[in-house]
Amino acid sequence: MNVKRPPRLAAVSLLLLVLPALAQQPAPEFMPLEAAEPTLQAFAGSLPPELQTNVAGWSDWVKAQDVSIRERLVKGEDDTLTNLLRWGVTFTDEYQINREYLAKYGTSTLVNAFADKRANDLVRALAAPGSSQGMQQMRAFLLKQGYSFRTPRERARVKQHLLDNLARMRDEFAQFREKLKTADSAEEGNLYAERGISLDSNLWPDYALDRSLSELLDAGLLKRGSIRKIAVVGPGLDFANKDFGNDFYPPQSFQSFAILDSLARLGLTDLANFELYTLDISPSVNIHIAATQKTATAGKPYVVQLPWNSSVPFSPEYFAAFQPWWQQLGSRIGAAVKPVQVPGKVADDVQIRAVSIRPEIARRVTPIDMNVVFQRLPLKDEQRFDLIIGTNIFIYYGPFEQSLARANLGAMLKPGGIVLSNDMLSGKVPSRLVEAHRTDIVVRSNPQIVEHVFCYRREP
Repeated sequence: MNVKRPPRLAAVSLLLLVLPALAQQPAPEFMPLEAAEPTLQAFAGSLPPELQTNVAGWSDWVKAQDVSIRERLVKGEDDTLTNLLRWGVTFTDEYQINREYLAKYGTSTLVNAFADKRANDLVRALAAPGSSQGMQQMRAFLLKQGYSFRTPRERARVKQHLLDNLARMRDEFAQFREKLKTADSAEEGNLYAERGISLDSNLWPDYALDRSLSELLDAGLLKRGSIRKIAVVGPGLDFANKDFGNDFYPPQSFQSFAILDSLARLGLTDLANFELYTLDISPSVNIHIAATQKTATAGKPYVVQLPWNSSVPFSPEYFAAFQPWWQQLGSRIGAAVKPVQVPGKVADDVQIRAVSIRPEIARRVTPIDMNVVFQRLPLKDEQRFDLIIGTNIFIYYGPFEQSLARANLGAMLKPGGIVLSNDMLSGKVPSRLVEAHRTDIVVRSNPQIVEHVFCYRREP
């Protein structure tokens, strides 16, 4: 299935929204052959078939791969739709389909029954003319894929699509669990290499990044006031995430602001003098951030909801450290406001705050449509980034693509600049990025589960 590119008018409109900021940045360019050669040589025995006999065809190959990667967004959006079916609380009173129930789908008459009822309720909500912003987004996605809600037969086709994707997710999770049993840390870093690229997000990685930045400051790897120019790769668009499908607030993109808040609190960034760019392949993310920037330029704040679910199976020790961070999150870049009302059926488990981000902060976050695996910004020395962050991004790629991304990230960093990721980047190919630190966060004690943030520092 091919992804239809946004209409030219939409692309022009997006460009006009961010033109003043983008005028300061060169346009992304595809990775040149000479920059890719170390990676091509290191993977000589396992290159993609098209490159094994024709390395000179690199330029055509890399452009074709960029298109292929962007097509995976369709499957990722289907995953978001499936998570909405599993977890959504605004359109149905049926049981949520947790992982235990998901594994039984297709073999349990009970699970099949409430999955079927959930699908009926979701189709009804998607078809409703006055549906929420998130539902409208999912409806537009389905219409773009050729589905319709006009007749009972067409709505039945949408329902079957929902249930087919539920079965696909069940099978993918089963395969993932099997791979995880024998995977080492390097293999864990690319377990999603064949999956669709999802936009969902939550606060757990942002807390881990805060911990990592604090450790880097204490270790002397970062200095106060040293970070002015920041890039966030794949900041996400939170609506119906894979944990608990929080569908009771509008789609939002918060990670960039969480990072800014941490940097300001730690004294690493002066909020009066920073640049932050998001680097993303998703039109949905880029258009959302551009619209946020436009409304902020008009003097309007950006209000975000900060929910987390206390029934996540993390340890009490983890929550004891997480909650103080969450309570003050956003205080450097905005002010606390009244959050949306949480539906009663999940109110006991959902903790929520809301923050109104100041317009002068929100208007300085600028989206750039680019694929860091195959593209880079050709920056002059003084234009390079001090910090690049990407969480839950590189796990969608194999070692070859991760090596290309690592080279591209290094090319956009200043000497001494830092890359932070909760995915381990393949280190098979020599690059200017060297492993400098690792933050380990125990999220569960029995059995022990540890989350990591990997720090890579650019050498001169």
